[in-house]
Amino acid sequence: MVLDRKFYRRSPHLNPHLSPQSGAQETVGFNDVRKRFDFRSIAIGRWVTEAEKTRAAGLFYGALEDLMTILQGPELLISLRGTLAFQYGTGGRPGICAHYEPGTRTFALAKNAGPGSIAHEWFHALDHYLAGKAFSDAPGNMFASEAWLREATPVPHPINDRLFACFRAIMLDESGEHPSDMFRASKAADKANGCVYYASPAEMCARAFEAFVQDATISNNFLVAGTKATEEARLGLYPQDAQRTRINLAFTDYFTVLGASLRRAGQQ
Repeated sequence: MVLDRKFYRRSPHLNPHLSPQSGAQETVGFNDVRKRFDFRSIAIGRWVTEAEKTRAAGLFYGALEDLMTILQGPELLISLRGTLAFQYGTGGRPGICAHYEPGTRTFALAKNAGPGSIAHEWFHALDHYLAGKAFSDAPGNMFASEAWLREATPVPHPINDRLFACFRAIMLDESGEHPSDMFRASKAADKANGCVYYASPAEMCARAFEAFVQDATISNNFLVAGTKATEEARLGLYPQDAQRTRINLAFTDYFTVLGASLRRAGQQ
């Protein structure tokens, strides 16, 4: 079983299996996850045992806690102001370990899969949520990254400008005039596979976000893994070298300002 594996974590936070209130006295459950991050709802599959539920909840809690710290934001960023739902082990799609469903704004992990996929799928949720915030005419099913590429009408705001800088660093080269190396590699992979997947704006941005999270000083391979030493990385499907540095700087700038804004809003 996947959750029987040990997952590497280097973090300033407590062991994710221990309650932050009582240390070693209680384990964290999915109810703690919902309360801490204010998810709209959490649904657990009927075939998930209590032991599996406890193990998964602790790992997921720790991954989200680390993600929140990396992004320098409050809990409401993780649940997208309480609009995001979460499902664990409820069925999902055949062969898919994790996915985000735009129609229901739901992030789902398969019962015995999904480790390392959390950062990728969470960014899909953020990308979708931001479409209606950063653009005035983006359709409800569109992601912000695609809206930017299709030149939808932007909502003027300094934070949105920083978001667009992230998209630019991912999809364009340093001059801003030509496709990036990551896009060219993604397009080549799609051509070889006879489909459009890797080069779609949402997938490119989610993979770039994975790389940003994996490059952080906090390490958690239940949260993210695979952006450096995998076949996809070898093919250039994750950002490399100078482009990776540019993307990381753009994401750092965006999330630093976004997190500060959300914290101020939460204190009012």
